[in-house]
Amino acid sequence: MAGKEEKKAFVLRVNPATLKDLEKWADDEFRSLNGQIEYLLQKALRESGRLKKGKTSEDEG
Repeated sequence: MAGKEEKKAFVLRVNPATLKDLEKWADDEFRSLNGQIEYLLQKALRESGRLKKGKTSEDEG
């Protein structure tokens, strides 16, 4: 992927109830679970002013 930053995989531990709620939310918004989590993290970073300028999520729309 020339010009694009590669994504890095890591393990995330989430309690079963939270995971179920996230899966439902992702389905409601036609995203994968991974895409939904990434979207929410990007949104939180942007809203807190911690997102570096020029950085955006590929899943935002």
